[in-house]
Amino acid sequence: MGKGPSKRLSALGINALTKPGTYGDGDNLYLRVRPDGSKSWLFRYKLANKANWMSLGPLRDVPLAEAREAARKLRNQIRDGINPLEQRRERQTLATNADGRTFDAVAGLYIEAHRAGWKNEKHAAQWASTLKTYASPVIGNMSVGSVGLDEVLRILRPIWQEKPETASRLRGRIEAVLDYAGVHGWRKGDNPARWTGYLDQVLPAKTKVSAVVHHAALPWADIPAVWEQLTAASSTSALCLRFLILTAARSGEARGARWNEIDLAAKVWTVPAARMKAKQEHRVPLSDNAIAILEVMQPLQSKPDGLIFPGGAPGKPMSDVALSKALAAVAEGFTVHGCRSSFRDWCAETTNYPREIAETALAHTNKNKVEAAYLRGDHFEKRRQLMAAWARHCTSPAATGGNVRHLHASA
Repeated sequence: MGKGPSKRLSALGINALTKPGTYGDGDNLYLRVRPDGSKSWLFRYKLANKANWMSLGPLRDVPLAEAREAARKLRNQIRDGINPLEQRRERQTLATNADGRTFDAVAGLYIEAHRAGWKNEKHAAQWASTLKTYASPVIGNMSVGSVGLDEVLRILRPIWQEKPETASRLRGRIEAVLDYAGVHGWRKGDNPARWTGYLDQVLPAKTKVSAVVHHAALPWADIPAVWEQLTAASSTSALCLRFLILTAARSGEARGARWNEIDLAAKVWTVPAARMKAKQEHRVPLSDNAIAILEVMQPLQSKPDGLIFPGGAPGKPMSDVALSKALAAVAEGFTVHGCRSSFRDWCAETTNYPREIAETALAHTNKNKVEAAYLRGDHFEKRRQLMAAWARHCTSPAATGGNVRHLHASA
């Protein structure tokens, strides 16, 4: 090892060095000149009385200024008790291990890690299905550490405008899997599926390629005509739909209703938190008309905790499709979920009940945290009056005698 000059190196001086040896620049940085004329940077440091030499790369790739900056950062690490060589070996080991971890494998690990926190098994199935359909054909067998912007765009671009909602969810799921890999050290660098500051630079926003489509809702004034047609039907799905309309419940809440949630004497339906979207127990005041529907279904009660509106398979609730068909039989082009909007419009246009009463009836979460802190009750007695008035509207004589089977949602 040759003895270096006492002063710091310069760009011109480095080019002039031809004699093999190691030349110091100061502050732990050295330049090594090999017999073949190649030059590279070294960082020398001591830990536990042991001298360590660490390569910083060849001179052709790392100019003097960058070598000095790298040496400065390494000195800071040592001052913080970090051994740079050990840290480099750990990164190399992680990178080697990551080579065997495909995107599909890591996606599977992510889904299993989060399955317990998701609402139901259907959510996990949707995750797996979306990734299998769109991501796996492109990056499924790739090392998770190798997935870059080009691959993410190959997945998203074909469906970004055709299926914006699906594409947006898919992007978020790919981002989550890659973040999961990054946290575990299986990849490093930016997440190419991140939207803000990354994909938003190369793809149009979802709102620019697709207008928000709301659930088609029946005009509230047409509810009595629809009610007449549903009353004429004797199917369980028609009864369930009528119960849903009277209670302004969501489809899953009504279809999954069980007898042990009902207090017929008190005329209350208590939906447990586990079955609510906001994961909070929800009490529903039952109008006399809603009670009448339950009395029709009561002879079919198989056990105290059995389903009120059972489906075709034993122990299973009826499908969402069954409710949709019941509605389509009397009014085409509208959605079951839109019946909640019909109720909300009726509240706003024909009653003097405060907004929070109607919102609580729909089991909507109050997004105003300050307001929610003061409005802690569920306005139950006022809601009982509101739901009784809604039932009177639903069951009132239809304004026209025409067959609402020909009622269509606007295109």
